[in-house]
Amino acid sequence: MRGLTGSGGGRSAGRRGLGATMAGSTAVAGLAALGLFCSGCSTGGTGTRDEGPAGTQQVAVATPSSAVPAGTAEPMPRVDAVRLVKADPEVSRRLKQDLKPCTGDEYPVDTSYGTLTDGSSADVVVNVMTCGDSVGVGTYVYRRLADGSYGNVFAAEVPAVYGTIDRGDLVVTTQVYGSKDSVAFPSGEDVVTYHWASGRFTETDRVHNDFNRAVGGGEAALPAPQTTTQN
Repeated sequence: MRGLTGSGGGRSAGRRGLGATMAGSTAVAGLAALGLFCSGCSTGGTGTRDEGPAGTQQVAVATPSSAVPAGTAEPMPRVDAVRLVKADPEVSRRLKQDLKPCTGDEYPVDTSYGTLTDGSSADVVVNVMTCGDSVGVGTYVYRRLADGSYGNVFAAEVPAVYGTIDRGDLVVTTQVYGSKDSVAFPSGEDVVTYHWASGRFTETDRVHNDFNRAVGGGEAALPAPQTTTQN
């Protein structure tokens, strides 16, 4: 997909570049079959939960890091992202059922570690994609709790979504499609920045980019946007 022209895109431009090789009609059928819905509290176009106190539902326990010599920075604890998603009650049943290895034991999951919620340990951003087309179908943020488990504090389940960490903020990019757009050539994108304060994520910036309509000849149509669920 085309590069970001607005601010706050982070690593999403690289991920969107994979979409240029997508097979339009096949990818559209795959997205329509997902039937995903947003699991948040927002009126924004990304279908994210960005209003009200963030939940801290316990979903998994982190694997302890091995001891390191004194004076050496302790490595960030790594998580089993697939296990985290599958155990998360905030994740839709359909996405869990569709989350399977693409080849061997390789799952279509990207995991990022960094500071988002001002906790004592690194937060975890998990992006779930489709195998064949690398289209994002779910973005989740997990915060480490006092007992070592992780709680879901952000969830977005819409087609073509991808979240990144940018200088301590969460940046969520969602491709925008017209009725005749192919998956490889969306009409534009929404780039929304969230900042953690007072125990929740709050939207602080929104950029919409319209892409050039003269390029891309795909004729396949995507399904209508999913209805946002508000709590």
